Amino acid sequence: MNLDNKFSALQLSIINDQAALYTCACPLQVSLQIASLRKLFDYQKECIASETTADNPAQIQVHRRIAEATKQAHQIMEQCLDDILDLESWDRAKLEMPKGIRKRIEIN
Repeated sequence: MNLDNKFSALQLSIINDQAALYTCACPLQVSLQIASLRKLFDYQKECIASETTADNPAQIQVHRRIAEATKQAHQIMEQCLDDILDLESWDRAKLEMPKGIRKRIEIN
């Protein structure tokens, strides 16, 4: 079982950096959730592969269920991020936030 990723880790990092520079942190929040879901999914795969789980069929089912739910949530959140980038008209080649919505965070 694997995740189908629309965005690489590098692309998520670039989006995070762009969103963190400006007052619109919503893409950053979605991106962070995607990264978190990837970690949860990888953790479940490790649990499924572990020797202790192999001796307990119920535990394998638990971890597979969590992995499947995580996979579904990941797909939803990646599509959400994809939609956000389209709605906000991000430059997809550079993954830059459009100038029209850029407003630097003011540090006092």
